[in-house]
Amino acid sequence: MRSRFLEPSVLAGISDLELVAKTVVDGFISGLHRSPDFGFSQEFAEYRPYTPGDDLRYVDWNVFARTEKAFLKRYRGETNTRVTVLLDASASMGFASHSVSKIDYARYMAASMCYLAVQQRDACGMIVFDDEVRQYVPPKSRQGQMARLLHAVEKAEPGARTDFGKPFHHFQQYQFRRGIAMVISDFYAPPDEVVKAIEPLRFRGTEVVLFHVLDPEELAPKFREPVVLIDMETKESMEVSPDYANTEYKAKINAHIEALGSKARGAGLDYHIVNTSQPLDESLRQYFIIREGRF
Repeated sequence: MRSRFLEPSVLAGISDLELVAKTVVDGFISGLHRSPDFGFSQEFAEYRPYTPGDDLRYVDWNVFARTEKAFLKRYRGETNTRVTVLLDASASMGFASHSVSKIDYARYMAASMCYLAVQQRDACGMIVFDDEVRQYVPPKSRQGQMARLLHAVEKAEPGARTDFGKPFHHFQQYQFRRGIAMVISDFYAPPDEVVKAIEPLRFRGTEVVLFHVLDPEELAPKFREPVVLIDMETKESMEVSPDYANTEYKAKINAHIEALGSKARGAGLDYHIVNTSQPLDESLRQYFIIREGRF
Protein backbone atom coordinates (compact mmCIF):
# COMPACT_ATOMS: atom_id res chain seq x y z
CA MET A 1 0.00 0.00 0.00
CA ARG A 2 1.26 3.47 -0.84
CA SER A 3 2.07 5.67 2.10
CA ARG A 4 1.33 8.89 0.22
CA PHE A 5 -1.62 9.86 -1.94
CA LEU A 6 -1.78 12.14 -4.94
CA GLU A 7 -3.01 15.62 -4.08
CA PRO A 8 -5.53 17.10 -6.53
CA SER A 9 -3.03 19.83 -7.42
CA VAL A 10 -0.55 17.17 -8.55
CA LEU A 11 -3.13 15.62 -10.88
CA ALA A 12 -3.95 19.09 -12.22
CA GLY A 13 -0.32 19.40 -13.29
CA ILE A 14 -0.54 16.35 -15.54
CA SER A 15 -1.76 17.41 -18.96
CA ASP A 16 -2.47 13.90 -20.33
CA LEU A 17 -5.83 12.68 -19.02
CA GLU A 18 -5.02 9.03 -19.70
CA LEU A 19 -1.81 9.40 -17.69
CA VAL A 20 -3.85 10.89 -14.84
CA ALA A 21 -6.17 7.87 -14.91
CA LYS A 22 -3.31 5.37 -15.11
CA THR A 23 -1.45 7.08 -12.26
CA VAL A 24 -4.52 7.01 -10.01
CA VAL A 25 -5.64 3.48 -10.85
CA ASP A 26 -2.24 1.81 -10.73
CA GLY A 27 -1.71 3.24 -7.28
CA PHE A 28 -4.65 1.74 -5.44
CA ILE A 29 -6.83 -0.77 -7.27
CA SER A 30 -4.84 -4.00 -7.50
CA GLY A 31 -6.36 -6.79 -5.43
CA LEU A 32 -9.11 -4.76 -3.75
CA HIS A 33 -12.11 -6.68 -5.09
CA ARG A 34 -12.85 -10.31 -5.84
CA SER A 35 -16.59 -10.31 -6.45
CA PRO A 36 -17.56 -12.45 -9.46
CA ASP A 37 -20.23 -9.88 -10.30
CA PHE A 38 -17.90 -6.90 -10.48
CA GLY A 39 -15.30 -6.61 -13.22
CA PHE A 40 -13.07 -4.15 -11.44
CA SER A 41 -9.83 -5.56 -10.04
CA GLN A 42 -10.07 -9.07 -11.39
CA GLU A 43 -7.35 -11.47 -10.30
CA PHE A 44 -5.85 -14.40 -12.16
CA ALA A 45 -7.67 -17.69 -11.62
CA GLU A 46 -6.53 -20.31 -14.15
CA TYR A 47 -5.63 -21.11 -17.76
CA ARG A 48 -7.92 -22.53 -20.39
CA PRO A 49 -7.03 -23.88 -23.86
CA TYR A 50 -7.26 -21.47 -26.79
CA THR A 51 -10.18 -22.03 -29.17
CA PRO A 52 -10.62 -20.40 -32.61
CA GLY A 53 -12.17 -16.96 -32.26
CA ASP A 54 -10.64 -16.16 -28.86
CA ASP A 55 -8.91 -12.81 -28.49
CA LEU A 56 -5.20 -13.34 -29.10
CA ARG A 57 -4.36 -10.53 -26.68
CA TYR A 58 -5.10 -12.87 -23.78
CA VAL A 59 -2.89 -15.73 -24.95
CA ASP A 60 0.02 -16.38 -22.58
CA TRP A 61 2.87 -16.35 -25.08
CA ASN A 62 5.43 -17.40 -22.46
CA VAL A 63 3.53 -20.65 -21.96
CA PHE A 64 3.22 -21.05 -25.74
CA ALA A 65 6.99 -20.64 -26.15
CA ARG A 66 7.62 -23.45 -23.66
CA THR A 67 4.88 -25.88 -24.68
CA GLU A 68 3.90 -24.85 -28.24
CA LYS A 69 0.30 -24.91 -26.97
CA ALA A 70 -1.89 -21.84 -26.72
CA PHE A 71 -3.60 -21.09 -23.41
CA LEU A 72 -5.65 -18.06 -22.34
CA LYS A 73 -5.52 -16.57 -18.89
CA ARG A 74 -8.87 -16.59 -17.10
CA TYR A 75 -9.72 -14.16 -14.33
CA ARG A 76 -12.10 -14.17 -11.42
CA GLY A 77 -14.86 -11.71 -12.15
CA GLU A 78 -14.59 -12.16 -15.91
CA THR A 79 -18.29 -11.49 -16.51
CA ASN A 80 -18.24 -8.90 -19.31
CA THR A 81 -19.74 -6.31 -17.02
CA ARG A 82 -21.19 -3.17 -18.62
CA VAL A 83 -19.94 -0.06 -16.84
CA THR A 84 -21.51 3.31 -17.68
CA VAL A 85 -20.16 6.54 -16.22
CA LEU A 86 -22.65 9.43 -16.12
CA LEU A 87 -20.78 12.72 -15.73
CA ASP A 88 -22.58 15.91 -14.70
CA ALA A 89 -21.25 18.88 -16.71
CA SER A 90 -23.75 21.47 -15.51
CA ALA A 91 -22.70 25.04 -14.75
CA SER A 92 -22.42 24.51 -10.98
CA MET A 93 -19.69 21.92 -11.57
CA GLY A 94 -17.38 24.76 -12.64
CA PHE A 95 -17.01 26.02 -9.06
CA ALA A 96 -13.58 25.93 -7.41
CA SER A 97 -12.15 27.42 -4.23
CA HIS A 98 -8.71 25.88 -4.79
CA SER A 99 -6.57 24.57 -7.65
CA VAL A 100 -9.06 21.94 -8.88
CA SER A 101 -12.66 22.67 -9.83
CA LYS A 102 -15.46 20.19 -9.31
CA ILE A 103 -15.63 19.47 -13.04
CA ASP A 104 -11.89 18.77 -13.22
CA TYR A 105 -12.05 16.47 -10.20
CA ALA A 106 -15.07 14.72 -11.73
CA ARG A 107 -13.23 14.37 -15.06
CA TYR A 108 -10.25 12.75 -13.31
CA MET A 109 -12.62 10.39 -11.51
CA ALA A 110 -14.51 9.52 -14.70
CA ALA A 111 -11.29 8.90 -16.63
CA SER A 112 -9.97 6.69 -13.82
CA MET A 113 -13.13 4.59 -13.73
CA CYS A 114 -13.08 4.21 -17.51
CA TYR A 115 -9.41 3.24 -17.49
CA LEU A 116 -10.06 0.66 -14.79
CA ALA A 117 -13.01 -0.84 -16.66
CA VAL A 118 -11.11 -1.04 -19.94
CA GLN A 119 -8.11 -2.63 -18.21
CA GLN A 120 -10.45 -5.24 -16.77
CA ARG A 121 -11.92 -5.90 -20.23
CA ASP A 122 -15.38 -4.68 -19.20
CA ALA A 123 -17.61 -2.90 -21.70
CA CYS A 124 -17.45 0.75 -20.69
CA GLY A 125 -19.59 3.68 -21.81
CA MET A 126 -20.05 7.36 -21.00
CA ILE A 127 -22.86 9.90 -20.80
CA VAL A 128 -21.96 13.58 -20.28
CA PHE A 129 -24.99 15.69 -19.39
CA ASP A 130 -26.37 18.95 -18.06
CA ASP A 131 -29.98 19.65 -19.07
CA GLU A 132 -29.35 17.57 -22.20
CA VAL A 133 -27.17 14.60 -23.11
CA ARG A 134 -24.03 16.31 -24.44
CA GLN A 135 -21.88 13.25 -25.12
CA TYR A 136 -22.81 9.58 -25.41
CA VAL A 137 -20.35 6.73 -25.91
CA PRO A 138 -22.14 3.32 -25.97
CA PRO A 139 -20.57 0.66 -23.70
CA LYS A 140 -18.09 -1.38 -25.72
CA SER A 141 -15.01 -3.45 -25.01
CA ARG A 142 -13.51 -3.14 -28.48
CA GLN A 143 -10.13 -1.70 -29.38
CA GLY A 144 -9.97 2.08 -29.28
CA GLN A 145 -12.77 2.44 -26.72
CA MET A 146 -10.53 4.19 -24.19
CA ALA A 147 -9.71 6.90 -26.71
CA ARG A 148 -13.43 7.46 -27.39
CA LEU A 149 -14.18 7.66 -23.67
CA LEU A 150 -11.35 10.09 -22.96
CA HIS A 151 -12.46 12.27 -25.86
CA ALA A 152 -15.91 12.56 -24.28
CA VAL A 153 -14.43 13.32 -20.86
CA GLU A 154 -12.06 15.94 -22.25
CA LYS A 155 -14.96 17.73 -23.96
CA ALA A 156 -16.97 17.88 -20.72
CA GLU A 157 -17.18 21.57 -19.82
CA PRO A 158 -19.64 23.32 -17.48
CA GLY A 159 -22.76 24.07 -19.48
CA ALA A 160 -26.38 24.73 -18.53
CA ARG A 161 -28.59 23.67 -15.64
CA THR A 162 -28.84 20.11 -14.40
CA ASP A 163 -31.71 17.89 -15.51
CA PHE A 164 -31.41 14.35 -14.21
CA GLY A 165 -34.52 13.22 -16.05
CA LYS A 166 -33.18 13.39 -19.61
CA PRO A 167 -29.83 11.57 -19.23
CA PHE A 168 -31.34 8.77 -17.18
CA HIS A 169 -34.22 8.34 -19.60
CA HIS A 170 -31.60 8.15 -22.36
CA PHE A 171 -29.66 5.54 -20.36
CA GLN A 172 -32.75 3.39 -19.85
CA GLN A 173 -33.45 3.32 -23.60
CA TYR A 174 -30.16 1.46 -24.11
CA GLN A 175 -30.12 -0.53 -20.87
CA PHE A 176 -30.70 -4.02 -22.18
CA ARG A 177 -28.90 -5.95 -19.45
CA ARG A 178 -27.61 -5.47 -15.94
CA GLY A 179 -24.41 -3.63 -15.24
CA ILE A 180 -22.95 -0.80 -13.18
CA ALA A 181 -23.88 2.88 -13.50
CA MET A 182 -21.62 5.43 -11.79
CA VAL A 183 -23.09 8.93 -11.46
CA ILE A 184 -20.59 11.73 -10.75
CA SER A 185 -22.35 14.98 -9.83
CA ASP A 186 -22.72 17.74 -7.24
CA PHE A 187 -26.44 16.80 -7.09
CA TYR A 188 -27.80 20.31 -6.71
CA ALA A 189 -31.40 19.23 -6.95
CA PRO A 190 -33.99 18.12 -4.40
CA PRO A 191 -33.03 14.62 -3.12
CA ASP A 192 -36.51 13.28 -3.99
CA GLU A 193 -36.08 14.48 -7.57
CA VAL A 194 -32.60 12.96 -7.89
CA VAL A 195 -33.58 9.56 -6.51
CA LYS A 196 -36.85 9.46 -8.49
CA ALA A 197 -34.90 9.98 -11.73
CA ILE A 198 -32.16 7.47 -10.93
CA GLU A 199 -34.02 4.73 -9.04
CA PRO A 200 -35.58 3.10 -12.16
CA LEU A 201 -32.10 2.01 -13.26
CA ARG A 202 -32.21 -0.55 -10.46
CA PHE A 203 -35.26 -2.28 -11.89
CA ARG A 204 -33.22 -4.23 -14.45
CA GLY A 205 -30.58 -5.24 -11.96
CA THR A 206 -28.15 -2.41 -12.63
CA GLU A 207 -26.01 -1.45 -9.67
CA VAL A 208 -26.00 2.33 -9.23
CA VAL A 209 -23.33 4.34 -7.42
CA LEU A 210 -23.69 8.05 -6.68
CA PHE A 211 -20.46 10.03 -6.20
CA HIS A 212 -21.46 13.35 -4.62
CA VAL A 213 -18.67 15.78 -5.54
CA LEU A 214 -18.44 18.96 -3.46
CA ASP A 215 -15.85 21.68 -2.98
CA PRO A 216 -14.56 22.23 0.59
CA GLU A 217 -16.03 25.76 0.58
CA GLU A 218 -19.44 24.28 -0.19
CA LEU A 219 -19.11 21.95 2.76
CA ALA A 220 -17.72 24.52 5.20
CA PRO A 221 -17.53 28.07 3.83
CA LYS A 222 -15.08 30.43 5.49
CA PHE A 223 -16.33 33.99 5.04
CA ARG A 224 -14.83 36.78 7.13
CA GLU A 225 -17.15 39.46 5.79
CA PRO A 226 -20.45 39.58 3.90
CA VAL A 227 -20.24 38.46 0.27
CA VAL A 228 -22.61 38.35 -2.69
CA LEU A 229 -22.97 34.84 -4.08
CA ILE A 230 -24.24 34.22 -7.61
CA ASP A 231 -25.91 30.94 -8.53
CA MET A 232 -23.86 29.55 -11.44
CA GLU A 233 -26.94 28.01 -13.05
CA THR A 234 -29.79 30.45 -12.38
CA LYS A 235 -27.59 33.61 -12.09
CA GLU A 236 -29.63 34.65 -9.06
CA SER A 237 -27.65 36.54 -6.41
CA MET A 238 -27.79 36.50 -2.63
CA GLU A 239 -25.87 38.41 0.02
CA VAL A 240 -24.45 36.05 2.61
CA SER A 241 -23.03 36.98 6.00
CA PRO A 242 -20.38 34.96 7.87
CA ASP A 243 -22.96 34.21 10.57
CA TYR A 244 -25.41 32.78 8.00
CA ALA A 245 -22.65 30.71 6.39
CA ASN A 246 -21.66 29.21 9.75
CA THR A 247 -25.18 28.48 10.99
CA GLU A 248 -28.13 28.31 8.58
CA TYR A 249 -26.12 27.39 5.48
CA LYS A 250 -24.20 24.62 7.27
CA ALA A 251 -27.46 23.21 8.59
CA LYS A 252 -29.00 23.28 5.09
CA ILE A 253 -26.07 21.66 3.27
CA ASN A 254 -25.74 18.98 5.95
CA ALA A 255 -29.48 18.29 5.76
CA HIS A 256 -29.26 18.04 1.96
CA ILE A 257 -26.36 15.58 2.18
CA GLU A 258 -28.09 13.52 4.85
CA ALA A 259 -31.39 13.42 2.95
CA LEU A 260 -29.74 12.49 -0.37
CA GLY A 261 -27.66 9.74 1.22
CA SER A 262 -30.60 8.36 3.17
CA LYS A 263 -33.01 8.36 0.24
CA ALA A 264 -30.39 6.88 -2.10
CA ARG A 265 -29.57 4.02 0.23
CA GLY A 266 -33.28 3.48 0.86
CA ALA A 267 -33.74 3.01 -2.89
CA GLY A 268 -30.87 0.52 -3.09
CA LEU A 269 -28.33 2.99 -4.50
CA ASP A 270 -24.78 3.36 -3.24
CA TYR A 271 -23.92 6.86 -2.05
CA HIS A 272 -20.45 8.32 -1.45
CA ILE A 273 -19.58 11.94 -0.76
CA VAL A 274 -16.33 13.21 -2.26
CA ASN A 275 -14.45 16.37 -1.20
CA THR A 276 -12.41 17.87 -4.05
CA SER A 277 -9.59 18.73 -1.65
CA GLN A 278 -9.16 15.02 -0.89
CA PRO A 279 -6.66 12.99 -2.95
CA LEU A 280 -8.59 11.15 -5.65
CA ASP A 281 -6.84 7.82 -5.17
CA GLU A 282 -7.67 7.97 -1.45
CA SER A 283 -11.34 8.74 -2.20
CA LEU A 284 -11.64 5.81 -4.61
CA ARG A 285 -9.73 3.45 -2.36
CA GLN A 286 -12.15 4.16 0.47
CA TYR A 287 -15.04 3.35 -1.85
CA PHE A 288 -13.57 0.06 -3.07
CA ILE A 289 -12.66 -1.04 0.45
CA ILE A 290 -16.31 -0.53 1.42
CA ARG A 291 -17.36 -2.59 -1.63
CA GLU A 292 -14.89 -5.32 -0.72
CA GLY A 293 -16.50 -5.65 2.68
CA ARG A 294 -19.97 -6.08 1.18
CA PHE A 295 -19.31 -8.81 -1.36
